[in-house]
Amino acid sequence: MSLVREYLQLTKPRVVALLVFCAVIGMFLAVPGIPPWRALVFGTLGIWMASGSAAAFNHLIDERIDKLMARTARRPLATGKLKARQVLIFAIVLGIVSMLVLALLVNGLTAVLTFGGLIGYALVYTAYLKRATPQNIVIGGLAGAIPPVLGWTAVTGALHPFALQMCLIIFVWTPPHFWALAIFRREDYARAEIPMLPVTHGVAYTRWQILLYTILLVLVSLLPSVTGYSGLIYFGGAAVLGAGFLYYAIRLMNPPDEFFAMRVFKYSIVYLMALFAFSLADHWLGAPMLQHGLALQSVG
Repeated sequence: MSLVREYLQLTKPRVVALLVFCAVIGMFLAVPGIPPWRALVFGTLGIWMASGSAAAFNHLIDERIDKLMARTARRPLATGKLKARQVLIFAIVLGIVSMLVLALLVNGLTAVLTFGGLIGYALVYTAYLKRATPQNIVIGGLAGAIPPVLGWTAVTGALHPFALQMCLIIFVWTPPHFWALAIFRREDYARAEIPMLPVTHGVAYTRWQILLYTILLVLVSLLPSVTGYSGLIYFGGAAVLGAGFLYYAIRLMNPPDEFFAMRVFKYSIVYLMALFAFSLADHWLGAPMLQHGLALQSVG
């Protein structure tokens, strides 16, 4: 059981759970009622396995720096509980199976987009961008923002502007979310020689960037209502959640203590989950929306 637990830890369960949650919401947003069981079950399974594979590759590539950082020092590969060969095989097998599930039991478009997300996170972000530029999380954020698009295409087999808007929201959400953590863990990143923004440009500059991205996030989060894909329930939820995020971002400019950055980080997770929950509530309880008819056309 302990070995199974170590392998499960490779998949970064909490991070992957958030990604899969956004993908599943994308599935439900794509149709008026319950998504087809095949797309829901196998789409969720395939996206989860692909995300787990990307996370395992992340462990493998980051083995050296994981040993230097307090946040990651207990990871299975960093502690020696698993060997690099074991992690590599696990990541490859999980990735191959995920592609087979998506390509054979869901649809080709979802498989291709999911594979792109896997490569974007495991290779483009982890292996290159993370070590190359303090804008790593901005440029590489697209890989982590794609889940609602994957959920939508798993059900409809087609892209849609509403799904792309939800992707954009996660893309803009990622920098303030991650930079808050980076502020708190800046000594870790400095020790590992990873050029995160607080390390290269200082904490004060990073706080300003978090505030600016949070303002942009609040504006972007209202797009689904402005463009007619969501109604008042979503608009009200997005406005309240955005006001909360703005409060945290402004308070972070002159925080009461060193741990406040972690409170911003934790709120950002609650923010994203609640925002997507409001989107689903609006979808089911609000007035009929344009994407219902478009989604039915795509399914048909």
